[in-house]
Amino acid sequence: MEKHLASRDFFVGESYTIADIALCANTHVAEEGGFKLAGFPRVSAWLERVRTRPGHIRITDHVGQLTSWP
Repeated sequence: MEKHLASRDFFVGESYTIADIALCANTHVAEEGGFKLAGFPRVSAWLERVRTRPGHIRITDHVGQLTSWP
């Protein structure tokens, strides 16, 4: 990911796409799985770009809020 982001802001060209959404889903919690992101400044910057997108919601902000299935 770090190498790929060396020449672009998002994973598919210069546009925010479903690829960014899908990759962010796991990447933003990588440290919880023991993967340190401190050595990956491009990935960290990309995560920040994704976080600033309108309507962005971290899945970890809503853990435990779902009370029942419709």
